[in-house]
This record gives sequence, structure tokens and C-alpha cells, in this order.
Amino acid sequence: MSDKQQLLNEYSAWIGKVRGFAVQEEGFWNTPMAEGKWTVRDVVCHIMRWDEYFYNEAISKISTGDVLTVRHIDYDTFNEESRQYATTLSTETLVDQTISAREKLIRAIEALPETAYELRYTDADGHPFEVAQFMRDFIWHDNHHLAQLNQVLQVG
Repeated sequence: MSDKQQLLNEYSAWIGKVRGFAVQEEGFWNTPMAEGKWTVRDVVCHIMRWDEYFYNEAISKISTGDVLTVRHIDYDTFNEESRQYATTLSTETLVDQTISAREKLIRAIEALPETAYELRYTDADGHPFEVAQFMRDFIWHDNHHLAQLNQVLQVG
């Protein structure tokens, strides 16, 4: 199995996890990770919004040969906006949007020719951007939050 396929498999795991969370009671979705921390709903929406951001500002641009517009943004503001957005969605809509956003990213990365996949791009801040490293970073990010979410499942 190629490194690309291995990363795509790991990056796809989030979809199955979200499908598993979808069958949980509404109370699970509104449970905070810890006292005063984000809820499950907030965390899932946070990941979904980052997926949308990187698709729109990087991966779709690579697919079409356009200049990357991804940049290092104010994470705290972005994350707070994601948390606020989570409050506007039903659980079913959040699950659907989360799965759709990740599937769209995966399809776009799968469709990249090897040359485009392996190329080192420059983001809007002038920093290097590589698709494989992006996936590695967000697999780590997914797993970081999955550990928190699994704790909520064990307590509930």
C-alpha cells in the first residue's frame, strides 16, 4: 500500500467515528469534554470547519492549479466561530455536514495525480504546504480529539 493510500485510510477513519457518534443520545452531544470545556458538538463542528477551510483554501486550489489561499489564521477566533456555528445545527445536520466535508477532502486528494500530491506548494503566508503533511497533521488532530470524545463515551 502506498504512503498516500495509508494516509487516506487513516484520514478516513474520522468518518466512521462520526457515524458511531451519530447513534448516541442528544445528551452525549451536549456533554462537555471536562468542566468548562467544549461539548462533543463543539469538537465535531470544530473539525468539520477545519476540513471545510482546508478544502476551500488549499486542496481544491491544488486540484484546479490555482494559488493556495490557506494561511495561518487566528485559531482562537476561528475555533470560537466554529463553536458558535455548532449551536445553529441539529445533530443530524452536523453529522451530515461533517461526513460530507471529510469525504469531499478525501475524494479531492485521491483524485490528485502523484505529481500534484507530492509537490511542495507555498501557502498565502509564504510557508511550505504539502498534502501528505497536511493529512499527517490532521490525523494527529483527529486522534487528539477522538481521545477526548472516547472519554465522554466511557463516562456516559
